Amino acid sequence: MYYDMKERFWWYGMKRAVAEYVAICDTCQHVKAEHQRPAGLLQPLKVPEWKWEEITMDFIVGLPRTQKGYNSIWNCLSAWRTQENYIDRGSQFTSRFWEQLHDSLDTKLRFSTAYHPQTDGLTERTNQILEDMLRACAIQYGTSWDKCLPYAYNNSNQASLKKPPFEALYVKRCRTPLFWNQTGEKQVFGPDIIQDAEQQLRIVQENLRVAQSRQRSYADVRRRDLSFKVDDHVYLKVSPMRGIRRFNMKGKLAPRYIGPFKILEKKGEVAYRLELPPSLSGVHDVFHLKKCLRVPEEQAPLEGLEVQEDLTYTEHPEKILDTSERNTRNKRIKMCRVQWSHHTEAEAIWKREDKSSIPPLSLLTSLSESRGEILVKGI
Repeated sequence: MYYDMKERFWWYGMKRAVAEYVAICDTCQHVKAEHQRPAGLLQPLKVPEWKWEEITMDFIVGLPRTQKGYNSIWNCLSAWRTQENYIDRGSQFTSRFWEQLHDSLDTKLRFSTAYHPQTDGLTERTNQILEDMLRACAIQYGTSWDKCLPYAYNNSNQASLKKPPFEALYVKRCRTPLFWNQTGEKQVFGPDIIQDAEQQLRIVQENLRVAQSRQRSYADVRRRDLSFKVDDHVYLKVSPMRGIRRFNMKGKLAPRYIGPFKILEKKGEVAYRLELPPSLSGVHDVFHLKKCLRVPEEQAPLEGLEVQEDLTYTEHPEKILDTSERNTRNKRIKMCRVQWSHHTEAEAIWKREDKSSIPPLSLLTSLSESRGEILVKGI
């Protein structure tokens, strides 16, 4: 914008004035791409105090149907061990049945935030590993992948645990057909069972803390810290595809951001509940802060400037912000700080009280008084 304007206009501090206007322009906030590091530092999951204390679940669907009729994977995951169950998944299973089942079991469900799969990074990362193994099993065993996948994953060494999930849970290696005799029955009775379990628990917890610290150290380098307050207003970022399906935004040239929306509540460290309009009642109202763009405290005026043919326009005082008196040798002069039309409070100027109402100003005189002299070229 600056390079387009400087061909015809000039005033002192013009480049800075243009940059300040673009920063608070509502249209610019809706359409411009954000060229910054992703917002929100990594939030490691809490290290559980005991096995299966907290679990996360996800579904991998659309898989080739096996000989037993399975076409989906239910990934039930804790920090110690994952267990894959193969089910025929339908939409009712994940909606009415799922909520009623856990309500009867007095289990608290915590759904992921909208359009942010990294909310549960542990499950998402495990899904990637499972899909890699599943491809290999499908190539080798075809439609019998459901027989070998659980063993292949649960007996593989995990970098975070430094041991296979099966061993972390049962304190012994899983038997294999190749080395069947290497794993015998562990004869432990009485208090020794509790001591072994507690020792295994401390080892796993320490390994998880070390892994989380390492992951956070290199993840936060590519991120930036950002936070909002309740009652702040933010723009909400929508992708072209999801904008069409969920936010009624059509076309590739639709705005990148919609809103602004008011923040009602802070959920955790990096998620916020927004006050969405009734037209978006079907959209989950909790979003990760990386989808939010802060609304500037000061908005650029949207009303147009009616410029006459002789390049003049009319200004009138809108309100008096402050008053004061100045003493001279002969008299006392009353002054008032006046905000004029088409100007913000920061651009208010001091005027003598008896001269606050002034006649129409020319474009040159007005801009030279508030921002310096302006030159018009090529008009």
